[in-house]
Amino acid sequence: MAFGLFKKTKEKVEKQDTGIIQLTVKEVVRETKEAVSIHFEHPAGGPIEYKAGQFFTIIVEVDGKEERRAYSVCSSPFVDEYPAVAVKRVEGGKVSNYLNEKVKAGDTLKVMKPLGNFTTDFSSTNQRNIVLIGGGSGITPLMSLAKSTLSQEPASRVTLLYANRDEENIIFKKEIEELAKEDQFEVVHVLENNGSGYGQHEGYLSESIIEQVKNELNVESAEYFICGPTPMMDIAVSALSNLGVPQDLIRKESFTSDSKSEATESSSDEVIAREVTIIYDGEEYKYTVQPNETILEKGLDEDIDLPFSCQSGLCTACRGKCLSGKVKMDEDEGLSQAELDEGYVLPCVSHPLTDGVVIEIG
Repeated sequence: MAFGLFKKTKEKVEKQDTGIIQLTVKEVVRETKEAVSIHFEHPAGGPIEYKAGQFFTIIVEVDGKEERRAYSVCSSPFVDEYPAVAVKRVEGGKVSNYLNEKVKAGDTLKVMKPLGNFTTDFSSTNQRNIVLIGGGSGITPLMSLAKSTLSQEPASRVTLLYANRDEENIIFKKEIEELAKEDQFEVVHVLENNGSGYGQHEGYLSESIIEQVKNELNVESAEYFICGPTPMMDIAVSALSNLGVPQDLIRKESFTSDSKSEATESSSDEVIAREVTIIYDGEEYKYTVQPNETILEKGLDEDIDLPFSCQSGLCTACRGKCLSGKVKMDEDEGLSQAELDEGYVLPCVSHPLTDGVVIEIG
């Protein structure tokens, strides 16, 4: 049985900036049968500032319920006049199907300001090799990074290794072909079904293909950015590690959390129903979290307006500091080691392991 809300103050304090803005859709472009890119007008207050590789969280109402989903930018802040995201239809996906079928130019969408650390700093003096490894809709932030690098770093080179089911499912196919006309850019397609003869490799992305691409670079080191389905990313990371690429040169991005993992630390604590206390925006809330739900999920069910975005433990929009007690996180990749050492946790993937858990959000 869930506890009610306990407030520190009788009157509600003024809410902090939620980071939610209203954006008008300028254009919806059909990229493939299953994917669209949505381009936004800048708001009246001025242009939206974002970094290549970041993401927007789109908020829509589907079947009477508010839903939030994070979508990476496919535009470059240095090249494209308007910010854009790409959305691939997911079977049974409420938001992806809504955005593919319903949204049109002139519509207004609620959007959270850009977040994400899957980016890099650009400089005209850089002379580096960037390798982008993507699968399916994972191309989205990679396109943003590719266009930005080519624009801002004339001495750098970009190699795109891109895996898809077939030629028809290549998102941004024409745009990639245009980029490939530049000496700085090279693309290697891996197509599961390459009956058209369009791709360089047929089948699935493999360690041998990654090794071949790495060897053809003929450089001592390169920076690797990986985005796509979890199995593909696992193959890519494993392959690069086996090839001796240092971990600090490998970056990956995903908005789909893996199945809930077991606690990795040796402890007698177990995930059972426990009460937690959340401190947010000058107020204190107490509620009980069941084993099959996260601290954020239960808070939202209690109608607490907690901040969140990706709900996968990657964007850190929900980040809070655990002041007492202990939690288990299913995913902590979004936090740095320094943040972990300071006690920061991500409620969207956290479960209370002990009684007396107190988390201050912000």
